Amino acid sequence: MKTLAVTLVLAALGVAAVVYGSSDDAPGLVVIGLLLVLGGLAVGGRALVRHWRAAGRP
Repeated sequence: MKTLAVTLVLAALGVAAVVYGSSDDAPGLVVIGLLLVLGGLAVGGRALVRHWRAAGRP
């Protein structure tokens, strides 16, 4: 459950950074936001794979 919260926070911060960066013409902030979103997806995907393996799914 903690991993889900971390994933959602990372994704929300990333989306906010992308939106703010694109409206303020700050390409570096957009890149940081995209990296946060991708990091959140990686953390969530890793947790999902661990959950599947613990449940006996392939």
